[in-house]
Amino acid sequence: MMGALELVGESRCFGGRQLRFAHRAASLDCDMHFAVYLPPQAESEPVPVLYWLSGLTCNDENFTTKAGAQRYASAHGVALVAPDTSPRGEGVPDDPEGAWDFGLGAGFYVNATNAPWSAHYRMYDYVLEDLPAALAGLPLDTSRAAISGHSMGGHGALVIALRNPGRFRSVSAFAPICSPTRCPWGEKALGNYLGDDRAAWESYDSTCLIRLAGEHLPMLVDQGEADGFLAEQLRPELLREAAQEAGYPLTLRMQPDYDHSYYFISTFIGEHIAFHASHL
Repeated sequence: MMGALELVGESRCFGGRQLRFAHRAASLDCDMHFAVYLPPQAESEPVPVLYWLSGLTCNDENFTTKAGAQRYASAHGVALVAPDTSPRGEGVPDDPEGAWDFGLGAGFYVNATNAPWSAHYRMYDYVLEDLPAALAGLPLDTSRAAISGHSMGGHGALVIALRNPGRFRSVSAFAPICSPTRCPWGEKALGNYLGDDRAAWESYDSTCLIRLAGEHLPMLVDQGEADGFLAEQLRPELLREAAQEAGYPLTLRMQPDYDHSYYFISTFIGEHIAFHASHL
C-alpha cells in the first residue's frame, strides 16, 4: 500500500519501473486501476508527467504493453500515467445492447448528466481531479504536465487541454475523434451521456473549443491516411479548419499508409514524447 493506493503490479523497464495501481475513485464511485511508468530519473528527483488517454475498448494496460513508450520516457526523464477508459465494476451500467462503442470501455472523458450514466460516468472529473490526487505520493512534478491520447482518448486529451488553461504545457493526439458532435460514435455517446441538447455537447468538441481558446498550447496531431475510421468518425479536416479560423498553432501530420492500430502509435510515440519533453 502507498497511502490510498494499492500497488498491484510492478516490473523493471528501461531502468525505470512500470507500476499498476488500484484505488477508489470518488468521482466515479467505483474502484479503478491506472498505470504509471517512472523513469530512472525519478529515483533522484520529481519528474514531469505525460498523461495518456486510451481509446474505445481499451483499459489502462493497452498503452503500457503495446506502444513501446517506456524507452523514450526513460531517455527524456518523463513519467507516463495511463488511466482506464471508463468506470468499472458491479452496478456500473453498460450499453444495453452490449455494443463496444458505448458504456464500459467507452467513457468518452465526459461528465455524464443523464441517468443512469451520471452516477458513475464522470471521466472528465476523474482525469482532472481524482487521478492527480492519487499521484501525490509518487516522485512526480505534476505542475509540469502534458496530455496525449488515441482515438476516443485523443478527443479526451484535446478537450481537457483546451478547457483547462494553465494545467498542461502541451497536448498531442493520435487519430483523435476531432468533432464528436459530427460523427456516429460521438453522437451516440454524447446523446446518451448528456441528453438531446446538442448545444451542451459542444463543450466536449475540440473543433468548437479551439475557436474559443484563450491559451494556445503546442498541439501535435498524427493521423494515418489508411485509417478505416478516418472519413466517418475522425474527421481531422474539421480540426484543421477550426484551427485555421482561430489562428491556433496546430501541427497536423497525415501519415501515408498508417492505420488506426498500435503499430501506428508505436511508430510515432517517440516523436510525441520528445515533443512533450521539449515543453516540460
